[in-house]
Amino acid sequence: MPVFRSIVFSAALAGLIVGVVISIAQFFGTVPLIQQSEVYERKAAGTPPAGHDHGAAASDQTKAHSHESEWEPEEGLRRNAFTVAANILTAIGFALLLSGIYAIRGRQVAWREGLLWGLAGFVVFTAAPGLGLPPELPGMPVAELTARQTWWIATAAATAGGLCLLAFRPAAWAAVVGLGLIALPHLIGAPLAPESHSEVPAALSHRFIVVVTLTSLLFWALLGVSTSVAFGRISRP
Repeated sequence: MPVFRSIVFSAALAGLIVGVVISIAQFFGTVPLIQQSEVYERKAAGTPPAGHDHGAAASDQTKAHSHESEWEPEEGLRRNAFTVAANILTAIGFALLLSGIYAIRGRQVAWREGLLWGLAGFVVFTAAPGLGLPPELPGMPVAELTARQTWWIATAAATAGGLCLLAFRPAAWAAVVGLGLIALPHLIGAPLAPESHSEVPAALSHRFIVVVTLTSLLFWALLGVSTSVAFGRISRP
């Protein structure tokens, strides 16, 4: 029970802090780019701009790919509140994952090791899936949603398995299998978007990809460090 309490409390504390920090970073980084893209989307559709919730850092990529949802929060305070809430909940969810890993390790995890775990999370949930499915702005052509979600989940799972083999199995066969798992989803290939014209400038899309990736890197680095520090302090006898 004390271990479970340490996992929950440390994840809640770290997730709250990281969620707020990343929300501030998004308000100055990704949100202005999304708003610019919505102007082009409205121009192409001939309708008022629709809000797009691109809240969490770890999940910026999956939300940028899924602007087909029917319900969306209104612009202004309500939309910003939903973004902050989504970021905090996402950060707490991933912090629970990291805290569970620290508990399984069975020893104190220093902030440097926490940073490494955070960077591993960035590779698994952002870098590897982003190679095939980079973040998309509203108004950009995208592949079918189910196919994208399936490929994204499979890529994250294969990358996580490959990294575990490389890190914890010091054997030649493990290195070969691990590298094979990491490369397999990219050899199969991500679902392709249909060829269609988009009003969104290519330069804006490229800038969005860079900003989302850097924001996600900040998210995972902060989450790894803050979760390890919080878990170490809360679980200390």
